[in-house]
Amino acid sequence: MSRPAGLDRPRAPRRRAGVPNFEKYAWLFMRFSGVVLVFLALGHLFIMLMVDDGVYRIDFNYVAQRWASPFWQIWDLLLLWLAQLHGGNGLRIIIDDYSRKDSTRFWLNSLLALSMGFTLVLGTYVLLTFDPNIS
Repeated sequence: MSRPAGLDRPRAPRRRAGVPNFEKYAWLFMRFSGVVLVFLALGHLFIMLMVDDGVYRIDFNYVAQRWASPFWQIWDLLLLWLAQLHGGNGLRIIIDDYSRKDSTRFWLNSLLALSMGFTLVLGTYVLLTFDPNIS
């Protein structure tokens, strides 16, 4: 079967023997993290929008009480990390699909990794060191 003229062959990087298949694990991560994110995000939205007065009750005191519980800290931490890694992995795939030059791909992926790292570190720091007795 011949290939129509003008169509590029898809890039399929060659793997060395014994090296783990990163793309396979990234693909699996997207599927599993997506399922977990559905429950985390829908639970978050239900609690924030539907319970009691909805968004009208959300203020500094509400956040302080919520983050005083390890359950909610872990919930929000999981939501932060999974959403950031899931979205970043999706954006990495888009960058690989649409950037033509290797140098462009490198710099876009570097910028993506830097911004993801910054967001994860800052978000985790705020969540774990939140002080409700701020004056």
